[in-house]
Amino acid sequence: MVNYPRWAIAFTLIICVWGIIFASANFFNESAKFLPDSKVRLGLDLQGGAHLLLAVEVDEVVKATLGSIESSARRELRRRKPRIKYTGGIRTEGNTVIIRGVNPDDIEIALDRLSSLDRDLVVTNIDNSILIKYTKEALLARRQRAIEQSIEVVRRRVDETGVSEPTIQQQGSNRIIVQMPGIEDPERIKKLLGQTAKLNFHMVNEEADVSVAVRTGIVPPSSKLIYEENAGQNIPYVVYREVVVNGERLVDAQATFQDGQPIVSFRFDAQGGQTFGRVTTENVNKRLAIVLDGKVVSAPNIQTPIMGGSGIITGRFTVQETVDLALVLRAGALPAPLTILEERTVGPGLGADSIAAGKLASLVGFIAVVIFMDASYGLFGFMAAIALVFNLALIMALLSVLGATLTLPGIAGIVLTIGMAVDANVLILERIKEEVRNGRSPISAIDAGYRRALTTIIDSNLTTLIAALLLFNFGTGPIKGFAVTLSMGIVSSMFTAIMLTRFLIVIWLRQKRPSKLPI
Repeated sequence: MVNYPRWAIAFTLIICVWGIIFASANFFNESAKFLPDSKVRLGLDLQGGAHLLLAVEVDEVVKATLGSIESSARRELRRRKPRIKYTGGIRTEGNTVIIRGVNPDDIEIALDRLSSLDRDLVVTNIDNSILIKYTKEALLARRQRAIEQSIEVVRRRVDETGVSEPTIQQQGSNRIIVQMPGIEDPERIKKLLGQTAKLNFHMVNEEADVSVAVRTGIVPPSSKLIYEENAGQNIPYVVYREVVVNGERLVDAQATFQDGQPIVSFRFDAQGGQTFGRVTTENVNKRLAIVLDGKVVSAPNIQTPIMGGSGIITGRFTVQETVDLALVLRAGALPAPLTILEERTVGPGLGADSIAAGKLASLVGFIAVVIFMDASYGLFGFMAAIALVFNLALIMALLSVLGATLTLPGIAGIVLTIGMAVDANVLILERIKEEVRNGRSPISAIDAGYRRALTTIIDSNLTTLIAALLLFNFGTGPIKGFAVTLSMGIVSSMFTAIMLTRFLIVIWLRQKRPSKLPI
């Protein structure tokens, strides 16, 4: 026991110094340049902020996909030669696109053409009607891809606002949890996340009678009626259904000014720039409608060809609206609308109260453990208390380095760890007391105590660690926060019990060479 290996001494000292340095960084402001930048991240319940539970309308993705298939089918049957005739029209019913009244002589050609639209399509013929639908696997894949894309877009939008350390993760099959600590304007975030931001460019149908379309709702098959919100009024437009330029080709959008008015400037990628240049060249003196989420933002007249892949969006915008519009355009469009199912806002005052309560609980627990250990095991109990201080420092250091978020349940895990941390020391010290009662010498009793207790300590802590890891893997929200600090506390307590207290006892033995142990 006295011959404690040098590598063990070095390892113990390095870990302890590392823990003190990284834990200390949390108690100094940013001016302390000599300390690491890593600090413990506070969760929503401690720092304050907003919690949103969003539902992704994945059925809208399927609907939009089927709408695209419907348009593609119409184009394949009518524009390609030989032209295939059908008398019953094309309509989407449920998850199936149905083409009725197909000429029996053209069925085979139609099936061949339509099957080439997408390899995941199932195209069948029933009584001269062609049914087009996706396989179940393809629909599930599209729904999951919509969830993943939505999470990525939400993450980009939240990051653009400057919110530090947000939590964005999937919950269930079609829900997204968004937690934003320290946020000051939750209403703005809700507005940003609620905007789909699908930007498309359509040519205005100058030949259509807008007044008739508004009065009757009847528009040419190739067109549709949409509106522009302007000063509380809805201005109608009849635009062609065909998207001449897709907003997915945008690579940048910035809020700026033109003639003293706030505008949004945008820039396409190479392919989008070429398409935009071609469209504006072919349609000089015609109107181009800029459509955002199904509403016209503006419909300027194309005076000259616009080359270079850049343009502007004008309208009755405030400065903040142009900033937010540029933000959502840069972040990309959501594949499906988002619906807010749950909203919670935690004030910073409540978070500060939780931190204060957690500190008090930790302090009371620590003092109670120190008193108990000192009363039960004397000097060795005091050494265990010293190890407990380092245990708490190591937990703080691990939270800082790993970027884990400390939550209120996490504080509960730390308080629980304070009690658990001395459990291993209690096992060791009780073993040592038994060996002393059996007549062993101090050194022999200490050696036997550590040797006989080691297996029990490892087994008990590993079983608890497995439970904590299961909680982290299968739990959500507060459960994860509790599991994180509990897991870190188990690891650090094993180190302090097996290595640090042993190191302190070795130093004392070498200095005092006692004939009787103070236990």
